[in-house]
Amino acid sequence: MSLFEKHNSVLTKAIDALHSRKFYAAFPEHPAPAVYGETADADGQAKFKAALGNKFSELKQSNAEGWAGQEESPYLQEPLKISYPTYSVNTLINNARSAFHTWRKVSAEERAAILMESLDRMKGRFFEIAYATMHTTGQGYMMAFQASGPHAADRALEAIAAGYEELKRFPSSALWDKPMGKFNIQLNKEWRAVPKGISVVIGCSTFPTWNSVTGIYGSLITGNAVIVKPHPGAILPIAIVVAEIQKVLSENNFDPNTCQLAVDTYDKMITKELAEHKDVKLIDYTGNSTFGSYLEALPNKIVFTEKTGVNSVILDSVADIDKTAANLAFSINLYSGQMCTAPQNFYIPEGGIPTPHGTVTFDEFAQKLVDNINGLIDNPKAGPFVLGAVQNKKTSERVLEAEKFSGKVWLKSRTFENPMFKNARVATPVILEVDSSKKDVFGAELFGPIVFLIKTKNTDESIQLAQEMAIHHGAISCGAYTTNPAVKEKIADEMALAATPVSFNLTGGIYMNQNAAFSDFHVTGGNPAGNASFTNPEYVTKRFTWVGHREPVM
Repeated sequence: MSLFEKHNSVLTKAIDALHSRKFYAAFPEHPAPAVYGETADADGQAKFKAALGNKFSELKQSNAEGWAGQEESPYLQEPLKISYPTYSVNTLINNARSAFHTWRKVSAEERAAILMESLDRMKGRFFEIAYATMHTTGQGYMMAFQASGPHAADRALEAIAAGYEELKRFPSSALWDKPMGKFNIQLNKEWRAVPKGISVVIGCSTFPTWNSVTGIYGSLITGNAVIVKPHPGAILPIAIVVAEIQKVLSENNFDPNTCQLAVDTYDKMITKELAEHKDVKLIDYTGNSTFGSYLEALPNKIVFTEKTGVNSVILDSVADIDKTAANLAFSINLYSGQMCTAPQNFYIPEGGIPTPHGTVTFDEFAQKLVDNINGLIDNPKAGPFVLGAVQNKKTSERVLEAEKFSGKVWLKSRTFENPMFKNARVATPVILEVDSSKKDVFGAELFGPIVFLIKTKNTDESIQLAQEMAIHHGAISCGAYTTNPAVKEKIADEMALAATPVSFNLTGGIYMNQNAAFSDFHVTGGNPAGNASFTNPEYVTKRFTWVGHREPVM
């Protein structure tokens, strides 16, 4: 059985899921021993611990020019002391240029097979990747396992499926026969999907695999060589993925430099030098808007960005106020608000929120939200694992600074004890009440567990403000609660014009923070929060060009 035959069934299912948009997951999201093996968790943890203080020597890219690493565990607040091979930008570019000219001529079938095999290898390391993610990002164990493991692998598979389908959309050759009366003109025509060249994927510190694998696999399936430039604070999770890609490439007699890891340090970053290099044609980026806008402005580059945004919740009317408050409290607490989809601005009419049991006042809802947030934080079996740890010290400082804004402080940020990690860097949410006129306060993303309760005149003003924030500052998600079909349609229509997806009336076990591969488009590319979307056709078709040749039939 060929490698393509081995993976073709899953590839077909993935392509079908892209079209149907129904639930599909190739990689089980629960770390159950029955699925992954009785010792998988312990083995993964042991492998992670064995990596601490050592050189990461799994990469197949050879002749390291140096070794470096500056990762720190947000749970331990101690350096991991893992070092990685480093290379000059010229070396990375030269390696990529050489590998590209072989990889670009590989068939779509063989590329897909190799990349899917690498995901199978990645699956065997989900637990190791989970612990690596915990101790670089501060995510709780379950999120670290799911987001950096199965969910990331599904997103990577989605990119492979989307790229493969676009590469196979048109025939590679055809006989062109045009009747001309007494004779026909016949031409042999062929078409080639020509990749752009060298791709650079710039990772972020909070979701080092989930936010990077779509760009990595999207470029690789379309024939480009890839240089992965991780955030200096979160290298190990994506280093493991790159290592597995390189191993499969080598086993199939391809240059492992087709996908390279480009590690740098805070004091000597190579991101700009890489991005500005004339041979780099594609750039994928997740991070702050300032650097993202700089990348988008670079000439002669095709850039895919996910930047910052201001995510809103519009509260009009609800069927169950307690379930609503509980759902939103979980969304606020999840990973301490360090998700790009986390809610920040809550728009609440000054007249309150109608329910089947009467109107809940602004203050009553605010107190319910506070009580639910505190209830989760103070639950020793849930709170520490839902909130996780704060990845960056600056985020903790930002939370404390937020308490100084003008407006009523409904909830101050505090620390809590993580039963497993006494030194964890933690910060609970801060909640402030502000008037709808205070756009200077709530009109920008404040990354971390910071929430504004904004008192509006009515739902119309709430919608208008949510739309305005999305149009001018970007938004990746929006939550809305209403029992009125006309209001629901107005919210859907107005936010669609702001290119912002809306999650309506969520209660229970699904939250506005979450996006599902094969079904939800992550970021729309239609507002300042980013110019690309995981994973629409444009996300892969811009990575190659169709070129046709023709000649007369002899």
